[in-house]
Amino acid sequence: MVSVAATAPRRHGETEGARATLRLGVVSYLNAAPLVYGLDRDPRFLLSLDVPSKVADLLHRGEVDLGMIPAIEYAVGDYELVPGVAMGSRGPVRSVNLYHPGPIESVRRVAVDVSSRTSVALLKVLLRERLGRDPEYVVLPPSVPRMLEVADAALVIGDRALYFEGQFEDGIERLDLGAEWHRLTGLPFVFAFWAGPAGVLTKDDVLRLQRALAEGLAATSEIAARYNPSGDGFTVPEGVDYASVNESYLRSNIVYAFGEAEVEGLREFYRRAHAIGLIPQVPELKFHGYR
Repeated sequence: MVSVAATAPRRHGETEGARATLRLGVVSYLNAAPLVYGLDRDPRFLLSLDVPSKVADLLHRGEVDLGMIPAIEYAVGDYELVPGVAMGSRGPVRSVNLYHPGPIESVRRVAVDVSSRTSVALLKVLLRERLGRDPEYVVLPPSVPRMLEVADAALVIGDRALYFEGQFEDGIERLDLGAEWHRLTGLPFVFAFWAGPAGVLTKDDVLRLQRALAEGLAATSEIAARYNPSGDGFTVPEGVDYASVNESYLRSNIVYAFGEAEVEGLREFYRRAHAIGLIPQVPELKFHGYR
């Protein structure tokens, strides 16, 4: 769902890269909630929520000034990153899963949910390494049972993957892409980060975004208790204690740091994605400075 903020007209006297109000494209999943804690009450920011791929599209079209975009999208735009803030994992992520009833080595056709193009790119990197070949990929709505009717495996991401964890135990295995990346490289994986054109942020904006994350992490229990995913077009399976799942996930699986290890992991992902033709080049990582 996109708010009217995404298409708010520029106010009189504003110039490109220097708005009185900063339009943020925000991922509508649980894992993004700590990143924007309190920003909905800050008059400097207007928030537009959607799935990761659509947030990236808003940024590419210039309909938001800064977006929490999937990592692969940075390679096809001219953007700078907000230092110190990202969304990643250092092992199992739980919310990016490939479900496969049979041995993964026998997978020939994969149904993918393209809500995040980074997850699809990561899957292609991992399966090329694991299988030594590329399966056929088909795009389908994110319903594991329906996806597995036409494919050997199904990629599902975000809240749907997290809350349906453990619902497919009858002979269906789950490959956690965060865990598989760490097993392969020993590095963290960075799924998303704040990115936008050079000059769009002030020093105060950068500090405010960093502070929002710090405050969000301090409020993890509050976020976990109040976040109910049922409004995302599906219902949490019966018997799932979503507040408990939320808190465990935010504390144990998602990493919001953007340190040297995360930068190294991101560069390694870009190198591998470029090597198999998923992106045109390995992008230089540029960060918003204090202007």
